[in-house]
Amino acid sequence: MSITKESDLVGMKKASEAVAYTLKEMTSYAQPGMTTKELDEFGAKILTEFGAESAPHSTYGFPGWTCISVNDEFCHGIPSAKRKLKEGDLINIDVSAELNGFWADNGGSFVVGQDVNQHQKLVNASKEILIKAINTIRGGVKIADIGHLMESEAKKRGFKVIRNLAGHGIGRGLHEQPDELLNYKNKSDHRRFRKNSVVAIETFISTTSSFATELNDGWTMVGNRGGFMAQHEHTIVVTDKAPLILTEMNGIF
Repeated sequence: MSITKESDLVGMKKASEAVAYTLKEMTSYAQPGMTTKELDEFGAKILTEFGAESAPHSTYGFPGWTCISVNDEFCHGIPSAKRKLKEGDLINIDVSAELNGFWADNGGSFVVGQDVNQHQKLVNASKEILIKAINTIRGGVKIADIGHLMESEAKKRGFKVIRNLAGHGIGRGLHEQPDELLNYKNKSDHRRFRKNSVVAIETFISTTSSFATELNDGWTMVGNRGGFMAQHEHTIVVTDKAPLILTEMNGIF
């Protein structure tokens, strides 16, 4: 969507606060021994207190309130009473929701407990790349150039990007134009970021895979060549200066 009046901005800020606070609290709450279903139900309670509706649950019939992916699960992991978190697990939580007709999206990867499996380097790379990308986005900047920046920065750190996952426009719906905000340079994409537009910008940084493939459960995605992936995401408003990060309170940075 494009922010055309103050009420649009207020609505987006409230929806973004709901998802950002939920993600921050879920990240703090996660600990070894807890099931991903317990963690999801904790997040659901917070969203409900805000009066927000889970986007994946209401829009797509996703079997959970939030997406919780663990270790080799790259994204869209289904919360489960059978999946217990362990010390050193790499976990990704993606929280998106609708509140009073406005939609916001954010996500983050982190290590549960001590980093016994050496995932923190990947997590840090994803965060650093998202910061650099967001700080480069302005009205008029080519979308493909941000993708190029993301891939270049990943390669510098010894990582890859996932080529079939992408950021997207957001606002009055979960996925809007501009779609396909890729983590690499699409030379045929001549679009530019537009001032006052709202986008969910996200990283997909991987150790060995370049594509994500869907498992038989119809939701969970893993790498085509295995390995691990870290994702971080903010909902932002594009300006002619530094973007307004609507989900800033999630604590990613």
